[in-house]
Amino acid sequence: MENETFENRLKENLLAAGAIKEMDFAKAIRVRSEQPDDESLVSLLVRLGMVSERVMAQALSEILELPFVKAADFPLQPVAAEMISFRFLEDQCLLPLALEDDQLTLAMADPTRDYAIRAVAMACNATVSPRIAIKDDIQQALHRLYSDGRHKQAGQHDHADEISDHDVAQLRDMASEAPVIRLVNQIIQHAVDYRASDIHIEPFEHQLKIRSRVDGVLRDESSAAIQMGPAIISRIKIMANLDIAERRLPQDGRINLRVQGQELDIRVSTVPTMYGESVVMRLLQRESVSLDFDSLGFNEDLKRRLKHSLEMPYGMIIVTGPTGSGKTTTLYTALNSLNTVERKVITVEDPVEYNLEGINQIQVNPAIGLNFASALRSIVRQDPDVIMVGEMRDLETAKICIQSALTGHLVLSTLHTNDAAGSITRLLEMGVEDYLLNSTLNTVLAQRLVRLLCPHCRQSYKANEGQIREFGLDRLRPGKDILLYRATGCESCGGTGYRGRRAIVEMLKVNDRIRDLIIHHAGAGKIEQAAREEGMLTMFEDGCLKMLDGTTTLEEVVRVTQET
Repeated sequence: MENETFENRLKENLLAAGAIKEMDFAKAIRVRSEQPDDESLVSLLVRLGMVSERVMAQALSEILELPFVKAADFPLQPVAAEMISFRFLEDQCLLPLALEDDQLTLAMADPTRDYAIRAVAMACNATVSPRIAIKDDIQQALHRLYSDGRHKQAGQHDHADEISDHDVAQLRDMASEAPVIRLVNQIIQHAVDYRASDIHIEPFEHQLKIRSRVDGVLRDESSAAIQMGPAIISRIKIMANLDIAERRLPQDGRINLRVQGQELDIRVSTVPTMYGESVVMRLLQRESVSLDFDSLGFNEDLKRRLKHSLEMPYGMIIVTGPTGSGKTTTLYTALNSLNTVERKVITVEDPVEYNLEGINQIQVNPAIGLNFASALRSIVRQDPDVIMVGEMRDLETAKICIQSALTGHLVLSTLHTNDAAGSITRLLEMGVEDYLLNSTLNTVLAQRLVRLLCPHCRQSYKANEGQIREFGLDRLRPGKDILLYRATGCESCGGTGYRGRRAIVEMLKVNDRIRDLIIHHAGAGKIEQAAREEGMLTMFEDGCLKMLDGTTTLEEVVRVTQET
């Protein structure tokens, strides 16, 4: 197929699939014409992040009418390893699949490279039958099948307490190799394709395990030879401006990337483990975050009551829940609704996850003495109307928050407790005076995130009597047949049955009855009972309503609330 004809067909295919804009395609053509090296258009589009590897592989399969092969179809042992060098396979992103009767089946990420096909045919003295595969899958298979004995020098110092200048230079050189750079980029690209929120790279005795968290649940992605660990981790640390020579202490950093045309912030955390450094990368897509209560899963009644609390000129609003329950996103959504010309809004965060236009955001830095408490003492002199504190971690921070609320500021913050009522007892246990808490606390919001059922494959079924009785479903939907839904799995959701997450919420409004219980230091159970009698729905009940609407499953609600 002539080059111009191929480019036109590729353009038409990608445009029809909505995978690229015409102006971006034209830009890629222009960039390629300006480059001195002979990089293919296929490779350039993927490298620039304009098209994902998976979409490109599917497009090539359709245009060139070549079969698409998955990682599950790859061989368990190297094929033609004595005929083709590992370095050539790695550089050209090729994987021999089978050699039978002078015919070599070859997986390729970019079959437009005629040179690679001719070179393999000559080396093996065989006819080459190309197949299309995802570049990431090929790279990972190559390192799984061919990397025995490679990079052993990098592994010799894994457990040493100190690292020499020579070792640092060697690690830096390894991390700068094209295959390592490509592999790290592919790990990030793969996570973005599957909407992962976190990437975990974990060294064990015999393998480097790579896992990703999708919709709040970890799943295995791939593994690499343990010898590759130092190079991969060093590459990530270089990208995050961390010290690659320091492997005995935890480090934190940040990476800014543009992937598939979207700005991506990656928070990087490293900790030393028995077999090397464990790395977790949290992916934050600034352009895809939606700061409105509807997309978070708040119903109309909840939105109305929360907006009433946000309209108060002073007082304290607390959002509570475990790590990863969406507290920060809820606070950002609240701040977004308060961000007007008439208000000055200041935040103190650790870390600042999203930059909000028009809001003064402060990143704490304990190394220089800038913690939550010291920052708060300064910003109350900045004449703010609204203050957001990332977390009340200690009594000093809590007391300054309360003093700020007493002096005419609206204060928003978070706590780590299991439910809304537990936040009140936690603050009292921390040493906050009951009369101060009584005067300032307006609202406590507790939340969890449940996975949403995939709309393409969910299946309904009638609830049985045991489920209705055990979970009180007839009280939530009286006089009606109660239908529940189960996750089945399809191509659209990657076989999980779920796609995306929403919050289930309980909102405790502090009224006179609750204030009386605070003064008497009542337990969390009594406070929750009083709040429910005043109309509060618990997180489990809110989850059940979403479950009955077909948004999620009973199993998912039970999983995140631990309701028994």
